[in-house]
Amino acid sequence: MRYLLALDQGTSSSRSIVFDRDGRMVAVAQRELRQAYPRPGWVEHDPEEIWTQQLATAREVLATAKLKAADVAAVGIANQRETTVLWDRRTGEPLHRAIVWQDRRSEDLCARLRADGLVDLVRERTGLVVDAYFSGTKLRWLLDHVPDARTRAARGELAFGTIDTWLLWKLTSGRVHLTDVSNASRTMLFDIRRNRWDDDLLAALDIPASLLPEVRPSSCHFADIDRDLLGTALPVGGVAGDQQAALFGQACFEAGMAKNTYGTGCFLLMHTGRAFETSRNGLVTTSAAQRDAVPCYAMEGSVFVGGAVVQWLRDGLKAIEGSAHVQALAETVPDAGGVMMVPAFTGLGAPYWRADARGTLTGLTRGTTVAHIARAALESIAYQSAALLQAMSRDVVASGGRPVAELRVDGGACVNDLLMQFQADLLGIPVVRPAVTETTALGAAYLAGLSTGVYTDEAELSTLWRADRTFVPTMPHEQAEGLMKRWEHAVRQTVAA
Repeated sequence: MRYLLALDQGTSSSRSIVFDRDGRMVAVAQRELRQAYPRPGWVEHDPEEIWTQQLATAREVLATAKLKAADVAAVGIANQRETTVLWDRRTGEPLHRAIVWQDRRSEDLCARLRADGLVDLVRERTGLVVDAYFSGTKLRWLLDHVPDARTRAARGELAFGTIDTWLLWKLTSGRVHLTDVSNASRTMLFDIRRNRWDDDLLAALDIPASLLPEVRPSSCHFADIDRDLLGTALPVGGVAGDQQAALFGQACFEAGMAKNTYGTGCFLLMHTGRAFETSRNGLVTTSAAQRDAVPCYAMEGSVFVGGAVVQWLRDGLKAIEGSAHVQALAETVPDAGGVMMVPAFTGLGAPYWRADARGTLTGLTRGTTVAHIARAALESIAYQSAALLQAMSRDVVASGGRPVAELRVDGGACVNDLLMQFQADLLGIPVVRPAVTETTALGAAYLAGLSTGVYTDEAELSTLWRADRTFVPTMPHEQAEGLMKRWEHAVRQTVAA
């Protein structure tokens, strides 16, 4: 049996997972990634730490699985998406810490771009909204604020990349400067209709094209890893941004199929096939992982703070000793006692797009306990995700389609039964948790397996997807509707504050 190795580089950790041909996990290795918050609203990572930790987990997981690199057919990479790195092409040294997707430092630039009338052009070419979330304005900030960066970029001495590109560069000692369409589509610089960097947007942001990586389909031969890193020159056969990788790993290959990933943030994607669908309800259009040069798309809504709210309970409030304890604490009360939490720690993402919003707790009384706050924190994840799916359903119905019939879920927080049941109750549709919840890594492995002949096509992959548990809604529709109205009221209070 040949195995597949997935390098899953996320916001809070770097992981490597070995899968067998049937999509079953054989072994996993994980190391936590340090977060840096140099100023309010700023979030940074050390690119060299990302690289060393990712390589260490790859070596560790092979040892744990008792495998040699020669037992592996191919490597796939999934990565935190919009996080931005700028480095020296000759030395490979970063010029600055990586600016993480959550970072809001380029909001002033985004405001100027909106005032200059760039909103329609950005939406038409990239499917995105003008927001500091995306990589383009992060790169512009680096060029403007790192000494000599713009001069050196003009001389062709520097390279830009999201984390996939950075890892590919390091895995090949700088031999390749590549990305895939799904990651490129998150830069606000890439025309997703034509699958190419957009000259007009590069000019608008004053970014030299020489900085940019070459763009490939998500499933193809990207490069061979340097032999001395793992012992064999393994082919990298798949690369995708984490959310498109999860959509692929959930076997959502057909238009109308949707998944939600509960990680640091929450990311709801619905496949739209070859159709470029423009949202009128605060969502974005993005490139789905693709096997060839023909574009395919997904509609997406992003929640900036999902599982991170549990980390805040642990590290900020010291309310729990570990993230796994939150369900037990929340279950000591029958409900949130009227408490609503809107965790807009870094603003609100889709469908609201309010960079100025900040987190709020409302509905507090003398009877409120830390258990009520813990429950409200958990429920905030479901409320935000429900708002996304409702916006998505309005778009789908307006274009003559049918609302999503079921939601496939994955990510660390999807193991929380209390949260998943509440999610199903709010949505009024089944929420399905797969047998393998590490679908981000699985999607990267599947993409690598397709390009190297381990799998024939998506139909074969669909037969490998298996459900673990289905959460069926039990709450009356009127009650769920009332709760969502209370949520929207809490959001209005947050924005007003």
